[in-house]
Amino acid sequence: MDTLRFLDILGFVVGIIYLILEYKASIWLWLASIIMPAVDMFLYYKAGLYADFGMAIYYCIAAVYGFLAWKFFKPKGAKAEEKPKERPITRYKKSHILPSVLAFALLWVGIWWILVTFTNSTVPVADSFTTALSIVALWALAQKYAEQWLLWLAVDLVCCILYIYKGIPFKAAIYGLYTVVAVLGYRKWLKMI
Repeated sequence: MDTLRFLDILGFVVGIIYLILEYKASIWLWLASIIMPAVDMFLYYKAGLYADFGMAIYYCIAAVYGFLAWKFFKPKGAKAEEKPKERPITRYKKSHILPSVLAFALLWVGIWWILVTFTNSTVPVADSFTTALSIVALWALAQKYAEQWLLWLAVDLVCCILYIYKGIPFKAAIYGLYTVVAVLGYRKWLKMI
């Protein structure tokens, strides 16, 4: 078995575990969020998906932030001596929509420019789109907003198509599954609020 195929299958297995944990809103999804991108870094680099490679580094770092944001949440107005509790699921704040859209647009253009200028990427528009939207979606997940699932829905659908095109079928399959679970997860998280 070649290295690309092995990494593709390993990422698929860890991705399934991650998906189950995210669907359940389990804090342990963040552990899988460290392991999965570590595997993906090698896979994406070997496949020439350089923005996704960079995104995997971001995912590892953001997973630590996400774990801390969920584990040590203190609601506004909490007393200093109160113990932190796990962050509850909430709705995306309206005040965050415009900054999120602007951040996404700037990231998309910036990442696209980097890919076109400094790499031999054959898919700079799609690669930069999924990377930019993933950055925003991961932040929304760390905030435990139910609408993070809608952002992932768009990322997952585009990634599924992109990975089929790039010849990494197990990664494409898991993103196809992620697309379906994003719809189900959004509905489940709305009920859990």
